[in-house]
Amino acid sequence: MNAARLENSDRLRRVLAVLADGREYTTLDIIAYARVCAVNSCIAELRHGGLDIRCRRHGDKWYYRLEDTDEMH
Repeated sequence: MNAARLENSDRLRRVLAVLADGREYTTLDIIAYARVCAVNSCIAELRHGGLDIRCRRHGDKWYYRLEDTDEMH
């Protein structure tokens, strides 16, 4: 995978800004708030950059949450 670097990607920075509070967000939340389409790809790129982003499925929805938000401050 050719992952974008966070410092060079407005798209990844928008996704990270959504997740930065440590709360869970659905795929649709991230699409709406960060204005991105391929959420799973963005998450994979952020993980490739070293961020710990957890994902869980509840019914037909997927939820994403950034771990260790203290490291961002």
